[in-house]
Amino acid sequence: MPPLFEELDWSPTPIGPISLRRRRDLRTGEDLYEVKLGEEFLMSSRFTASETALARAGLAVTEGDALDVVVGGLGLGYTAVEALADPRLRSLSIVEYLEPVIAWHRDGLLPLGDILRDDPRVRFVAGDFFAMSAGDGFDPDEPGRLFDAILLDIDHSPEALLDARSDSFYTPHGLAGLARHLAPRGVFGLWSNERPDPRFTERLAGVFDAARAETVRFYNPLQDNEAVQCVYLGRRRDG
Repeated sequence: MPPLFEELDWSPTPIGPISLRRRRDLRTGEDLYEVKLGEEFLMSSRFTASETALARAGLAVTEGDALDVVVGGLGLGYTAVEALADPRLRSLSIVEYLEPVIAWHRDGLLPLGDILRDDPRVRFVAGDFFAMSAGDGFDPDEPGRLFDAILLDIDHSPEALLDARSDSFYTPHGLAGLARHLAPRGVFGLWSNERPDPRFTERLAGVFDAARAETVRFYNPLQDNEAVQCVYLGRRRDG
């Protein structure tokens, strides 16, 4: 029987040490996987509703029958796996800045790793999503390549950043840079740990067509209450 608690990996990164741990929930018997950056708690497999909602909502409004999609931020893999469930998906490029996170999936440390590693549509791209957005895009082999959807889950929210790399991304100029990498009528989706912020939705609307926020609600058993997060969506203009 595996131990009740186990640190599966600890690795230094450019933005601080990252660790992956597995622990048994004694109430449910479920194995939970948790990620910390330094002393900051990043994510848990207990709470995945909004991560899957990012892919589901973003692709629901994406047009086309052979979709090329980018996921920014691999994490535990829930957004990426949900994207693979869309039968229209042709290719999925997963951009991840922290190489240990990619290794967790490739080395089988995470339950969803086999799904991502074995699907021929998936490509892991080790790189800085924000630098790539401001530069030549998300395909190192094809600069300027356009995508049908770009789904981003890296920072906690547009106002709560993991580090200074993304401090200009959420500005109108930064969002316009991201829009350059979308095909006409392509969709940008953004996860946030917070309730919808009308000010950020308005900022999106200045760059994208049909910008809006979708609220995601789910039960939090740790606090015995309803948690509220959101997904922002924006469609690139035709021209």
